[in-house]
Amino acid sequence: MIGQSFAQNKKTKINSKAMNTTEHYTFQLSDKVTRTAVTFKTRYGITLSGDLYLPKNSENKQLPALAISGPFGAVKEQSSGLYANQMAERGFAVVAFDPSYTGESGGEPRNISSPDINTEDFSAAVDFLGLQKNVDRNKIGIIGICGFAGFALNATIVDKRIKAVATTSMYDMSRVLAKGYYDKMTAEERTKAFEKMSQQRWIDAENGTPAFPETHLPAKLNGDEPQFVKEYFDYYKTPRGYHERSLNSNKGWTITNAMSFMNMPLLTYIKEISPRPMLLIAGENAHSRYFSEDIYKMASEPKELMIIPNAVHVDLYDKVAVIPFDKLEDFFKKNL
Repeated sequence: MIGQSFAQNKKTKINSKAMNTTEHYTFQLSDKVTRTAVTFKTRYGITLSGDLYLPKNSENKQLPALAISGPFGAVKEQSSGLYANQMAERGFAVVAFDPSYTGESGGEPRNISSPDINTEDFSAAVDFLGLQKNVDRNKIGIIGICGFAGFALNATIVDKRIKAVATTSMYDMSRVLAKGYYDKMTAEERTKAFEKMSQQRWIDAENGTPAFPETHLPAKLNGDEPQFVKEYFDYYKTPRGYHERSLNSNKGWTITNAMSFMNMPLLTYIKEISPRPMLLIAGENAHSRYFSEDIYKMASEPKELMIIPNAVHVDLYDKVAVIPFDKLEDFFKKNL
């Protein structure tokens, strides 16, 4: 069978030595954890770059495992790596990875995304984890952060090897790009957006490379920006979270990036995650809170919605005292 032959021929690679500790990470590696650079391929042939985090002295143990990615436009040296570091401390084998076309992962051109390919990225990470000798392939879960929370849920729908899924500061990227925040985009605005991107394709085709917006996050704040933009700036544009390979720290996604998201909705079959458990975590004051609340209403049991008092969207990127890691540990140890 095609699926069997693909799995049998899939190759993964683990570097022979741990990563150089001088590499720029936005958090400190735990002294209870090891971190090793790894690569693995998606079923589309794109090579993904990741970091495998393991509890020290766990070589001869069969560990439960997690795959983590996000936020949308971030890299593994930012939030996903921080989460992996924390969860490895708690006894999990964890791979944090750069999505296709971003960071150190493969794919050309750069800085593009896809509802299908980025969903597949999570399944490729599950492939990788299940081939590790010290991983129990029957105990694999995933965590998605921000926009990759939506992809994590989407992957869990179709990939029955994923036994549990958790999300933090969730975005449904297809919903927000197709309908705007709080679904306020009008049909006329949607048409104009498609017209602009359609014309941009002629320009990109002539130039042989995709164009980027003139501004993504501003180099400096004027003070009159929306509050959530200020919060993104405080993470991506300051030493707190800046990384040279992060799209959100630099020039962002291509001008035409939204086309497929606006036409191909994620999470259509969200009820099919059941009977596997789902944990949705959002900040009380997060502009994105409604995405988690709406998915919670749509999904079937077992499901849980956890609202973190006073937290905003980006607090769940890196604030260890705010992110409920004890809850995540309990959730996955119970359900994997």
